[in-house]
Amino acid sequence: MFLSFFFMKHLYRHHSFHGSCLSAMDLLCMPTTKLPIAKWHGRGAHNYCIRCAGVIGPTGVPAPMGQKTQYKDGLFEKLFMSLFARKMEKFAAVGSEKKQRAFWDMDYESFVDVSKRVMMGRSRKQQLEVVREVLLSMLPPGAPAQFRKLFPPTRWAAEFNAALTVPFFHWLVGPSEVIEVEVNGVKQRSGVLIKKCRYLENSGCVGMCVNMCKLPTQDFFTNDFGLPLTMNPNFEDMSCEMVYGRVPPPIEEDAASKQPCYADICSMASLSSPSCPKLQ
Repeated sequence: MFLSFFFMKHLYRHHSFHGSCLSAMDLLCMPTTKLPIAKWHGRGAHNYCIRCAGVIGPTGVPAPMGQKTQYKDGLFEKLFMSLFARKMEKFAAVGSEKKQRAFWDMDYESFVDVSKRVMMGRSRKQQLEVVREVLLSMLPPGAPAQFRKLFPPTRWAAEFNAALTVPFFHWLVGPSEVIEVEVNGVKQRSGVLIKKCRYLENSGCVGMCVNMCKLPTQDFFTNDFGLPLTMNPNFEDMSCEMVYGRVPPPIEEDAASKQPCYADICSMASLSSPSCPKLQ
C-alpha cells in the first residue's frame, strides 16, 4: 500500500500531467481504471497509463452481499500482489499454497492464501508485528520520517491522502470514493468509503480484516507516519470507512474487536465463541 503512495508522490512532484501538476482534486475526478503518466524521454514527453483493477460486469460496482465480485487484474495489480505476498511468505506457515508463480503472474487468491497462513499460530499482537515488519521492509530507509515532514497532521494532508487512496488502493480493496467526514468538529473531505472490501470479501474472515488490515494500517499511519487514521469496517455489507485525521480508539473500545465470525463463509470460523477467536 505504502509503495503506491511514494510512487504517486514522486510523480506528483516531478512529472507533468497534461501540462500541469496533478492535484488532489484531479485524483478525485480521475477514473480509477486508467491513470495517465507523463514519462520524460529525450526531448519530449511520452504519455503512458496505469490500468487499475477493474470490476467485471456492466455496472462496474461490486456484487451484492452474498455474491462474489469478479475482478480483472492487470500487470500493475499483479506486481503489487506479488510484492506483498513474497514479503509475507517468509512468515507464512506451510500449507496449501499454490505452485510458485512468476513475479508478474500472482493472483489475488494466492495473496489472500499467504495472509491466512501468516495468521496461523500467531496471536493478534504477533500478527500486527508481522504486518508492520513487512510494511517497513517495503519502504526506503527513512520513509516514515520523510512522510512526517511532507505531511504533518493537517486537514490538507488528510484530504490529500484520502484522494490518493481511491486510485492507488483499488487493487487491494476494490472500488472506493472520497466522502465528507467530521474530524474534531470540522467537516472535510478526508474520508474514503470502500464500497465492498475486496480483501474481506475474498478472505471471508473477520480476524484477517481486523488483524491484517485495519489495526496495522491504523497503527502505521498514526504512529509511524504521524497522520491519524481510523478504519471502520461494516461487517453487514463488507464496506469500510477510512477517516484520515481521526485518532483511532483503543482496540478494547473498538466495536470491530467484538465482531463474531462469518459462520457460513469462513473456513476458520468458531460458532462457540461470541466474537472471532482471532480477535482475542
